[in-house]
Amino acid sequence: MREFIDQLRKNGKLVEITEPVSKVFEAPRIAKKTPGPVLFHDIDGNKAIMNVLGSRDELATMFGVDKDKIIKRLSEVSPDGEVVVVKESPTMEVIEDDVDLTKLPIMTHFEKDAGPYLTAGIVVTEYDGVMNAAIHRLLVVDKTRLAARLVAPRHSYVMHKKASDKGEKLPIAIVLGADPTVTFASTTRVPAGKEFHYAAALRGRPVELFECSNGIKVPHAEIVLEGYINPTERVDEGPFVDITGTYDLVRQEPVIHITRILHRKDPIYHGILPAGPEHLLMMGVPYEPRIFNAVSEVTTVKNVVLTEGGCCYLHAVVQIEKQTEGDGKNAIMAAFAAHTSLKHVVVVDDDIDIFDLHDVEFAIATRVKGDMDVMIIPNVRGSSLDPRGAPDGTTTKMGIDATKVLKEAQNFERAKMPE
Repeated sequence: MREFIDQLRKNGKLVEITEPVSKVFEAPRIAKKTPGPVLFHDIDGNKAIMNVLGSRDELATMFGVDKDKIIKRLSEVSPDGEVVVVKESPTMEVIEDDVDLTKLPIMTHFEKDAGPYLTAGIVVTEYDGVMNAAIHRLLVVDKTRLAARLVAPRHSYVMHKKASDKGEKLPIAIVLGADPTVTFASTTRVPAGKEFHYAAALRGRPVELFECSNGIKVPHAEIVLEGYINPTERVDEGPFVDITGTYDLVRQEPVIHITRILHRKDPIYHGILPAGPEHLLMMGVPYEPRIFNAVSEVTTVKNVVLTEGGCCYLHAVVQIEKQTEGDGKNAIMAAFAAHTSLKHVVVVDDDIDIFDLHDVEFAIATRVKGDMDVMIIPNVRGSSLDPRGAPDGTTTKMGIDATKVLKEAQNFERAKMPE
């Protein structure tokens, strides 16, 4: 994390706030108004950073590629990098057995929030020899307890259920302020236990892990919280603002007990602004290579983007090199199959810039005939985060084939001026 912050500072992309700032509303408000990474030097005497990966420019810098090559890079990397277990870590510079979560700069973001939320914590769990690392929103209940939103049927939920069915505590560690590549990898859909291997493959060098006192192995970070998920205890979790910028439901969720805190001297806390650019990109970008690979099975795909206006989750634009007249609709169906939460998808030709929504709108305006090129799919599984969806999660999906009619290609030629 500190190396990445130094790189941002050197490139002139880091905003630094030196005056004292409150963790209740004020720091999140500043982060929302700041278009890039922002480092707070004094939140109740603590340091904190937000918007670390707040745009595709930061992602491109992290992966060492141009912005329009991010998805191709992600689609080519296999989760087979090297992971090394070491005995020492700078994370262990300070060890606190007297746990008090209120001393950390955990922020309250919006007026109806249930309380302060950890938003960038990588929850690392292990059960029956299987490891999982994933980011979950974590509500501070009191000095030693957190409420965790665990979504079925994802790995953390399944592992907790297996442990709780046997009346067992599930040991965990929560990682804050890891290498941004590691944080990104923990949001991806890779095979069970492969998140850190994927991070190593992305960064091009091994990821080092050290063992916590409860046996969980974690990467070097600014802060690590050790603890366990209680097998039976549940509390109200929410309201919380999710990717759509609207409040999610209040639910009964499992309780995490924190038993120990490890951190570096003068640690830098990492917070992700709910519904902010980093939240959207971390939620959406990992699905883009899945869509890319699925569409590549039915036609020649050039690029994919989950758009910010669609919360980087519900709307996709897929760019193809059309080979046959049915390719556009096949691409639509492949995209929906690859990302089941996807609600609307637009398929365009390779002369359309998918990062320019004016260009995408141009394609819809000039290449779409509603009765032939719009697919409506009712009563299918959608996203639980969509406020327009049904209580059981079903919705109606729409695909728009905004590609040229091949045999009439000359009618769609875009005028160019000579050099």
